[in-house]
Amino acid sequence: MSAATSTVVVIDHPLVQHKLTLMRRKDTSTNDFRRLLTEISTLMAYDVLRDIPMHDVTIETPLETTAAGEIDGKKLVFAAVLRAGAGIADGMLNVVPGARVGHIGLYRDPKTMVVVEYYFKMPSDLDERDVVIVDPLLATGFSAVAAVDRVKEYGPKSIKLVCLVACPEGIEVLHDAHPEVPIYTASVDRELDENGFIRPGLGDVGDRVFGTA
Repeated sequence: MSAATSTVVVIDHPLVQHKLTLMRRKDTSTNDFRRLLTEISTLMAYDVLRDIPMHDVTIETPLETTAAGEIDGKKLVFAAVLRAGAGIADGMLNVVPGARVGHIGLYRDPKTMVVVEYYFKMPSDLDERDVVIVDPLLATGFSAVAAVDRVKEYGPKSIKLVCLVACPEGIEVLHDAHPEVPIYTASVDRELDENGFIRPGLGDVGDRVFGTA
């Protein structure tokens, strides 16, 4: 499946699904959860970046001169929604170490459910770059919409959203606001509960990554 045929791309590779299952288990340790987050993000990057632009270069192999394809990783930005989005960005940097990294600090007010921005830092010349926004969960969709809104202010060449787990409610909210932004996820879970948690989900990813539960 590709973004050209669907705006929601479920990455169903067995290795991705296996690692997601391990992450869902409530008895998975903080150390293992953190390691799995990096590993699953690295694997997901192969599908997320399947259509990354390439250009031809001339290189010398041990035997001859030849033309070959190369990406310009410096034109790619992983925009991590804090806190736990940074873990996904780290995993994807294993594949594209030359990519730039931006940070978007957002939190949801527990009383009003309104998304509040407390930090925003992006690489310069965003209008010349492709941006991949990374956030572990697409739950209510409000944080995702806020992140895309802010990134769009700088006119990037393209925007994608990557999450480990999404739910129908969050997908609908994001697509209503930004229908052209493709979503890449390892799973579309059943529903959003009354407290704003995805079911069956995998809990609060930030707490599980940093051991703050």
